[in-house]
Amino acid sequence: MKMQVGIIGLGIMGSAMSANLLRAGFEVVGYDPVAACRRRHRKSGGVVACDAQEVARSAGIVITSLPSAAALRLVSDQIFREKRKNQLIIETSTLPIPVKQAARKRLAAAGITLLDCPLSGTGAQARTKDLVVYASGSRAAYKEIIPVLKGFSRGHHFLGAFGNGSKMKFAANLLVAIHNVSAAEAVVLARKSGLNPSLAVKVLGDGAGSSRMLQLRGPMMARRAYNDATMKVEIWQKDMKIIGDFVRQLGSPAPLFSATKAIYDAAIAQGFGKADTAAVCAVLERRAR
Repeated sequence: MKMQVGIIGLGIMGSAMSANLLRAGFEVVGYDPVAACRRRHRKSGGVVACDAQEVARSAGIVITSLPSAAALRLVSDQIFREKRKNQLIIETSTLPIPVKQAARKRLAAAGITLLDCPLSGTGAQARTKDLVVYASGSRAAYKEIIPVLKGFSRGHHFLGAFGNGSKMKFAANLLVAIHNVSAAEAVVLARKSGLNPSLAVKVLGDGAGSSRMLQLRGPMMARRAYNDATMKVEIWQKDMKIIGDFVRQLGSPAPLFSATKAIYDAAIAQGFGKADTAAVCAVLERRAR
């Protein structure tokens, strides 16, 4: 029989994880409040649940991919009501650590284990199974979920105490914020100097100044194609705030990260909220005129 996995949240990341798990031979029971996401899940071969509680009822291992702290609180309450003892929750969202700790405590009262497992990778990477999982929490529970992690990611790391996964994710996304803007700066410079931007992305990607963001988002910047979002600017703003708050809380210097904020804010102001974060290139191009 196929192993059954639940997914709550079938947006950009959740739908990609679901598709890879289906291809890996899992049966995936999923739910999302957005009808279009549910239709896409059914079309991909998944089973659609009527709510998060039905997902919890159906699967011993459940993945959550959620947009906000409020969403995690709501979903945790629904899973709690099901009270399925020894259930494992793979929490992949980028959220403040205290929010995840509160959800963990709530679920533990019902015998349910929540693991903090944020993801490194864009939506485009998620579709091609090019994700890395930063897992933290119970080591025994982590060992149980490894087959599921292998079903939707190319790698996974156990980082120890609950919350360490999120700490690593914040450091990773700090780099992403900087590298995305630096890739845009390079593409704008190449274009303004008369170089073919697509050729520049290819050549720069083969040199010492390359980065994963240049490789992944550089082609979008060269084509000025930002509508097929792998991470929407408006969602990225949420991540930026979480990282910024964490940095300030620790008193850790992050001048380059701080400098990128104005660029992402300008992208929102210029109407790129639902576009891919590669749209920071458009912001810089307008400044280059």
